[in-house]
Amino acid sequence: MIRTARVLPVLLLLPALLAVGCGTKKADVRAEGGASASPDTAQLDSRVRALGVPPELVYVTGASGFMPAQQSVGVNGDDGWSVSYWSKDGGILHLYVDSGTATAAGCPKQEECVAPAKGQLVHISGEKVSRAVLREAAHAVHRPSAKELAELLPSPAPTPTEPIRRGDLPSNGDGAPDNSVGEGG
Repeated sequence: MIRTARVLPVLLLLPALLAVGCGTKKADVRAEGGASASPDTAQLDSRVRALGVPPELVYVTGASGFMPAQQSVGVNGDDGWSVSYWSKDGGILHLYVDSGTATAAGCPKQEECVAPAKGQLVHISGEKVSRAVLREAAHAVHRPSAKELAELLPSPAPTPTEPIRRGDLPSNGDGAPDNSVGEGG
C-alpha cells in the first residue's frame, strides 16, 4: 500500500506535465543560416515548370466554403494551369488559365472569365454552384503567395520523364491482340 501511495502522485502529475509540453505557441522553423524558413520563389517556379506550366500562368481563387482539390493541380491543355476547388455540400469550382485574351464569344453563359494580365485568360466554371459563387470566385482570382503555392503544388515535385517504350508491341499497326478463334469457334 505504501508503494502505491508514492507512485500515485507521480501518475496524477503525468497528464499535467504532458499538457505543458504541448503548448499552443508555434515553433519557429529555421532554415540553414538561422533565417525563418519560407518557400523559395525559384524553387516554386521550378516545381511549376516541372508540371509543364509557365509560372506566369499560375493563379488561384477562393470562395466561401471551398478548398483546393490537391489531385486537380496541374497542366491544362498544352501549357495552361488548372486547379479545382470543392465544398462539403458537393459544389465544385474549376479554374483554368491559358494564354489569350478575353472575348464575349469566348466566355460561355455559365462561366466567368477574367483577364488579370495582358495575354492571360482565367476561366472559372462550376458544378452545383450558384452564379453568385462563380462571381465571388472570379473577384478572388489572384497570383498565389509563395506560401499558398507551396501548399498547393504536389509534393514532391514531379520529375519530367520520357515516354515509356514497351518492347512487347509491334512497331507498326495498333498493336491490338489477335483474338480470332478460328474455325468452329
